[in-house]
Amino acid sequence: MPPVSLLVVGAGDRGTGHARWALDHPDRATVVAVAEPRDVRRTRFAETHGIAPENAVADWKDLVVRGRIADAVLICTPDRLHVEPAAAFAALGYHIMLEKPMALDETACREIVAAVERAGVMLAVGHVLRYTPYTRTLKQLVDSGRIGDIISVQHLEPVGFWHQAHSFVRGNWRRHDESTSMLMAKSCHDLDWLQYVIGSPPARVSSFGRLSHFTAANRPADAADRCTDCSVEAHCPYSARRLYGGMLDRGEHVWPLSVVVDDFTPPALDEALRTGPYGRCVYACDNDVVDHQVVAMEFPGGATATFTMTAFTELTNRRTRIFGTRGELTGDGETIRVYDFLTRTEETVTPTGHGEMTAAGGHGGGDAGLMDAFVGAVATGDRTLVTSGPRDSLASHLAVLAAERARHSGTVEPVPDVS
Repeated sequence: MPPVSLLVVGAGDRGTGHARWALDHPDRATVVAVAEPRDVRRTRFAETHGIAPENAVADWKDLVVRGRIADAVLICTPDRLHVEPAAAFAALGYHIMLEKPMALDETACREIVAAVERAGVMLAVGHVLRYTPYTRTLKQLVDSGRIGDIISVQHLEPVGFWHQAHSFVRGNWRRHDESTSMLMAKSCHDLDWLQYVIGSPPARVSSFGRLSHFTAANRPADAADRCTDCSVEAHCPYSARRLYGGMLDRGEHVWPLSVVVDDFTPPALDEALRTGPYGRCVYACDNDVVDHQVVAMEFPGGATATFTMTAFTELTNRRTRIFGTRGELTGDGETIRVYDFLTRTEETVTPTGHGEMTAAGGHGGGDAGLMDAFVGAVATGDRTLVTSGPRDSLASHLAVLAAERARHSGTVEPVPDVS
């Protein structure tokens, strides 16, 4: 059959990364148009994919008015700008891959679900953690009954000290009023993953967390407003010069450096750090999202789970312990250890590796797995290939929103039903 044709709306790092899969699999998918407001990004993307000039536009609405000119669309706009394009392209019959989070409040999430169900099109939300070889193996082990019934789970997301500084102190997701909560922006992945592994969304949640470290109160004496002018920069683990300059020196022209500059040269980086948001002192920013948070969950049937997200780690894989009635499973994103209570023996399973669990590393094969599943579903009509569909994704987003309500109010919050 001919390759699945794709539109890309938003040629930032996520849109560019998802579309790269088509370059690696030209027999299965091809990108025929792009909408991106930034000239440099749009031009570079169009050249990479051989897109005709008339199909490289600044505004996605210029593609909508043409009707359906492709099979599917990848919507990778900023988080707050998902609902309108999702509804518009669904109404035209496009199947949709929508970057996570699907939307930022319950009403908007439900609007997207209603739009795709009304149009009868497929929706795959970008919960890439579901699509990694590691998750596939872990899920098979759990579903096989190897550890019996799940009683409780511990799950850790080690955000990483420099990732927190880049994305959630200096970057686009630093403020709740301009983007969303830290839990929604960074960890809707994780609550979705827990729901997928356990087999149902939680029934009720509580949560605690705050912004503790990245505040003016913790600013070192003599620190400047920018790393380029700071006398104590050499002793600061959050130095922008060290992070981005080190990447440039090593020729690593990928995320997060690719967010800071379009021109990978020392003068361009110096200018960006002197004038742009990514050169600011982490103790002199306007950030307000949390830098650590815990969520406690109770599932139907009584199973419990705790989720911890913290900035104060090295950037490494998520870690999980699942406690069952017949055994215990421990995973670190690369290997899985299964301990059997009856035989008192253990087995270590190592799924095939597919890169680091970062955006630059393809999220451990999750980025490729998502695109493989979505394109396969569009090509064959087999909706079961997509595990992060509209109702499942709505359920996990409702859990995140309930956890944030619990954090702010100090209450235990029920998770609304998806119906």
